[in-house]
Parts: sequence; C-alpha cells; structure tokens
Amino acid sequence: MSDNLLIFLRGFLIGISIAAPVGPIGVLCIRRTLAEGKLKGFLSGLGAASADMVYGAIAAFGLTFITDLLLDNKFWLRIIGGCFLLYLGLKTFFEKPADHAATAKQSGYFGAYLSTFFLTITNPMTILSFAAIFAGTMFIGNVNSPIVLVAGVFAGSAFWWLALSFGVGLIRGRLNQNFMTWINRISGAVILFFGILALVP
Repeated sequence: MSDNLLIFLRGFLIGISIAAPVGPIGVLCIRRTLAEGKLKGFLSGLGAASADMVYGAIAAFGLTFITDLLLDNKFWLRIIGGCFLLYLGLKTFFEKPADHAATAKQSGYFGAYLSTFFLTITNPMTILSFAAIFAGTMFIGNVNSPIVLVAGVFAGSAFWWLALSFGVGLIRGRLNQNFMTWINRISGAVILFFGILALVP
C-alpha cells in the first residue's frame, strides 16, 4: 500500500471522527432529510464537510496567521454562529411539516449547503481539534501529504453525511405528519440549546 493511500485513509478516518458526533449540524441534517428528502440532507452535510476541509487545510498547511486570526476573533464568531443557531432553532421548532417533501425547490439546495458551511466555519475551536489530530498524523518527507490528508478529511466527512442522510431517508416514507411535527419541535429545541450554549462563555 502506497504512502499516499495510507495518508488518505488516515484523513478519511479523521473526517468521519470529526463529523460523526451528533451536534447541531447532525440534528439539522437529520431533520432536513426527514422533512425535505435525502438530497437536501446530504447537501446540508456537505456544507459541514467543506468547512471541515477548510479547517483541515489550515491545520495541515500550518497557516498560523489564519489560525491566530480566527482564535483572536472567536468571541464574535461564537456570537454570530450562536445567533444563527437560535434563528434556525426557532424556525425549525415552529415550522409545519410539508405535505409533500418532494416539493422542495431546487433553489433551496444551495441554501442548505451554505447554511451548514456557515455554522461550521463560525466555530473556530474546530481548528484546535484538527491541529491536535494532524500533529500526530502528518508524514515527513512527502510534500504531497498535506493535500492528500485534507482530501481524505473531506472524503471521510462527506461519506458520513451521505450515509447518515440516506440511512435516515430510508425510514422517511414510513413517518406520518404528527411524527414529523414532533421531529421539528425536538430538533428545534436541540438546535436552540446548542445556540444558547454557543452564546454562553
């Protein structure tokens, strides 16, 4: 097995391990999958995977200036991200389930991607997780290793969101309107909780 393949596989596992814990992004993707279909849920996850890739690149390439800039402004980033979570939580809590999820407009796909990218990128503490993990996974003597590692991170994170959205999508057709209403309320409450946590120092 080549060095590049081993590096890619390590990045792949890092991507899964960072994406897998169920936080506000996971709850949002599950809710969107149930309400609007597998594609909307997957694109929501892909937004988070893209943000993970950006932070992974910052950690892998040692861009200390950007890292310091993010950490110096973590208060404002936390405020912005927390307020956006509160907005999403309230919107989700009071949103009525659609009669036909397939009616979701195609123009909303980019919005689903962008919203989770924004939420993930406004959490600068993620850079610390990547920096700690990458410190033990970088290879010496291979100039392509950071690129391969970051590609693996993106692939692993994207794979997780694909598996989650399609797995949840399999049970979507068996759920009635009343169940979906409670899904919205519970999801909204959880997202609100994470928003409050983000705003509390």
